[in-house]
Amino acid sequence: MKVLILGGTGSIGTAVTRELAMNGHQVTGLSRSAASDRKLEALGARPLRGDLRTPSAWVREAARADGLIQLAATFDDDMAEADTAAITAILQQAALRPAPLRMIYTGGCWLYGATGSRIADEASPMRPIKPFAWMQRNARMVLSSPAVSAAVIHPAMVYHAGGGAFSRYLDSARADRPFEIWGSIATRWPLIHREDLARAYRLLLENQDLTGHFNASAEIGVPAAEITREIARRHGHDGGYLVRSLKHVLIKYGAWAEGPALDQQMGSSKLRCLTGWQPKFSSFRDAQF
Repeated sequence: MKVLILGGTGSIGTAVTRELAMNGHQVTGLSRSAASDRKLEALGARPLRGDLRTPSAWVREAARADGLIQLAATFDDDMAEADTAAITAILQQAALRPAPLRMIYTGGCWLYGATGSRIADEASPMRPIKPFAWMQRNARMVLSSPAVSAAVIHPAMVYHAGGGAFSRYLDSARADRPFEIWGSIATRWPLIHREDLARAYRLLLENQDLTGHFNASAEIGVPAAEITREIARRHGHDGGYLVRSLKHVLIKYGAWAEGPALDQQMGSSKLRCLTGWQPKFSSFRDAQF
């Protein structure tokens, strides 16, 4: 397939770009700099210079693609507006095609809010935290458009050798500082390794008849106590920690910090059953980080 990927040099996008190229897809990645050009080329992709905020400069590439993956985010105050503008332009361009464009849009586990004892599946009600509520609206816009054949993937908390979701804990371990736990030591995170997530993106892209929402988690919910205990063991840390209240982290870090403080469980049986996806890292203890 000819695939256009937005966000192909990011933390998750790097793995997705590599996964697609390694499996024979012709990948074009949106790029904002010469450094990103080189990174995409090293991953086996063709760079296309452009910015998510100005889709008019690159959106015609969607007419030439068989599939499109949206992983990009500005991580700025205009994040919602930039995504909405890009999605609107993509859908308008896709409407000019003779056949629907295959599209994978990225949501996230935080759209389910705190689940507690419930295990969120794709039929669970969404209660997104405020900074990311726009994702739910844009996912709805994508799924309702006849111009695309779309799937929305909701990744669990993503970790990898460089850290990812574990970065704060790893930084504390290396600096011999107490772990800072947001919410509670019993707070659970659904987890997925970046490589397993990249394979989920590819399988959904290739199974073009699969539409709707798909959760992607290798582990349903792992308590912060278990994550920090394993990191402490690997890095010679004493395991000491400080628990920070939700109010504290919201004041210090901003509204997005509610996400890591959520107590969540999320399953992925739909993805497994319909695509045959099975994670290589069924436990985070089997991975390097």
